[in-house]
Amino acid sequence: MKDENNGEVWELRLYVAGQTPKSIQAFANLKRICEEYLAGKYRIEVVDLMENPQLAQGDQILAVPTLVRKLPPPIKKIIGDLSNTERVLVGLDVRQV
Repeated sequence: MKDENNGEVWELRLYVAGQTPKSIQAFANLKRICEEYLAGKYRIEVVDLMENPQLAQGDQILAVPTLVRKLPPPIKKIIGDLSNTERVLVGLDVRQV
């Protein structure tokens, strides 16, 4: 998917199980990383598996929180609270934009 500036838009899906401290921290960490490295070029979808447990099957989610990079391909996954910025950047294959 392309944005209006003809750049790539990163589609990220964060799987959580309710509003636990770890889930809240994972979202805050993800938002911070995206603002710093992908400003204006990302979309985050949060999927609460407490409300929609059937959605875990599609992306084969075995633990939460799990971040799934849907776009750009290939699909990548990171499990945990995303507190290690370097690990997240490497795991998502993010380059400075």
